[in-house]
Amino acid sequence: MAIIEVQDLVKDYGSFRAVDGISFEVGEGEIFGILGPNGAGKTTTVECIEGLRSRDGGSVKVMGLDPERDGAELKQVLGIQLQESRLPDRIRVGEALDLYGSFYRKRSDTDRLIEQLGLGGKRKTPFGKLSGGQQQRLSIALALVGSPRVAVLDELTTGLDPQARRDTWDLIEQVRDSGVTIILVTHFMDEAERLCDRIAVVDSGKLVALDTPAGLTARVSEEQRVRFRPSADFPDALLLDLPEVTRVERSGSHMVVSGGENLLQAVASVLARNHIVAAELRVEQVSLDDAFVALTGKSLQN
Repeated sequence: MAIIEVQDLVKDYGSFRAVDGISFEVGEGEIFGILGPNGAGKTTTVECIEGLRSRDGGSVKVMGLDPERDGAELKQVLGIQLQESRLPDRIRVGEALDLYGSFYRKRSDTDRLIEQLGLGGKRKTPFGKLSGGQQQRLSIALALVGSPRVAVLDELTTGLDPQARRDTWDLIEQVRDSGVTIILVTHFMDEAERLCDRIAVVDSGKLVALDTPAGLTARVSEEQRVRFRPSADFPDALLLDLPEVTRVERSGSHMVVSGGENLLQAVASVLARNHIVAAELRVEQVSLDDAFVALTGKSLQN
């Protein structure tokens, strides 16, 4: 069942069209990703869903509510973690949650939320004394304090170290498992691949593709790659003669062999017959980053 419906959404800033006819639906209980480079129109799209910006065309419904017409009611079922937000340095964690909780008719159990989000023992800690990861967790807590049915999380791990990012990913999966539908706006490929049930790829204000992470990569190719460092030099023809191999490339001391099904077994067999050891052997498949480049013609750097 669709809990969010976006149809032919348009948003202009003067003569610049930031969102150009985007349409998609989000099912209840999904983690739905909106993926694209900076300036692609991701944040503008979700701001129209949130009711923070008025649209110039199309329609938006969240649980049957129009963000422009039903803004007050929408705020009771929608939690928002903004791309950029900051609290006063001296406000304490507990004070911030109590303040935000007072805006809602139905609020979460603040003590339980603090524990769930790994902020136990920080209730009296000022915002300015929290680490970057703790501030991000508090931002998520503030988005959830009203017991929302839908949460919009915009670039939630930007600026976090790798461990904090992984911890935050675990947290988001827990939030979804509690029954909250999530829109996740990101430009991190690994984040989208790890968390999202489906992904809308947005570029230059347009919807380029909409599919599961696996579906997006399958659109590009079923190709596999085997990368290794050979113990001895040999001619490329040794591998190119194999029916499973389509391409052989050299990258410094390593070889990258591309092909289809059973590629690894075929390459390993011919190397063994020729007494060549494949050191640092690694099997690679088409990634979401490869799919993005193929779909947009651009490389999305983390």
